[in-house]
Amino acid sequence: MIGFLRVSLFSLVVLASLATGVAPSAAADYPNRPVRWLIGFAAGGPVDIVARIMSQWLSERFGQQFVVENRAGSGGNIAAAAAISSPADGYTLLFVAPNNAISTSLYKKLPYDFIRDTVPVASIMQLTNMLVVSNAMPVKTVQEFIDYCKANPGQISYASSGNGTSVHMSAELFKAMTKCDMVHVPYRGSAIAFPDIISNKVQLIFDNLPSALEQSRGGSVRALGVTSPQRWSTVPEIPAIAETVPGFESVGFYGISAPKGTPPEIVETLNKAIDEALKDPKLVARLAEVGGIPKPMTPAEFGKLIADETEKWRKVVEFAGVSVD
Repeated sequence: MIGFLRVSLFSLVVLASLATGVAPSAAADYPNRPVRWLIGFAAGGPVDIVARIMSQWLSERFGQQFVVENRAGSGGNIAAAAAISSPADGYTLLFVAPNNAISTSLYKKLPYDFIRDTVPVASIMQLTNMLVVSNAMPVKTVQEFIDYCKANPGQISYASSGNGTSVHMSAELFKAMTKCDMVHVPYRGSAIAFPDIISNKVQLIFDNLPSALEQSRGGSVRALGVTSPQRWSTVPEIPAIAETVPGFESVGFYGISAPKGTPPEIVETLNKAIDEALKDPKLVARLAEVGGIPKPMTPAEFGKLIADETEKWRKVVEFAGVSVD
């Protein structure tokens, strides 16, 4: 009788494991093959830069390749849809950023519910955006830019990394708060936009700090201000836009989510690895070089952050009065 009960209990464990789509040993030896990490923007942009820094560390940590796969377009929604429709086995991950929180309210016909259809895995870092302008623009401060914009209504274009990104919505919030009349020119990633900004075909971008900082330090564009409420600790020499436009704020986050149903053991394994990575002085230094501040969290804490950011950006979308069909 005891033997029968043991067999029955084991069978129940196996059946429960199969119900999640993962065999009992799958989480124990995870990962035993390459892991795809989908990102919603073009190579060379800020998300891509950070994803490749992290994927290299994870590949070395686990002895399996974490392969960054660029699925650019639709403000990151193409990558999100692809990740959500993938098997929930831990071998397809999604790079999460403010665009995922913004899209919930900005896009009216998304084929998924981001919070319902994903599980939070880990937070990587916080970052600000930076307003940079073409060197051909006759402005050197945020106030000079506002004055120039108002003197030339509808004549200034701003680039973004796509509809629904924090790059897009930072500019829309700026427009709403300053009454500047600017034309939106969306790209499939900020890396693709910069040649047009440098040549002054498009005059500015509120880009994520990693790529904006690289371009401004190289002298190809001029930095005017950061979108955090105070000066950002990694670039204290750059004023906060809020010093000129009180109340202006757009602070972002980078992290990882996975398809709904991904085994909690795998989520925990990845979360602990990211936590370990964010204690590595060499990796932290690399993130600091691109303006990132490490922000480790538990999966539950990261899930709350995504929910809070979704609500925050819903209010910004309503305030700015924008939408995408």
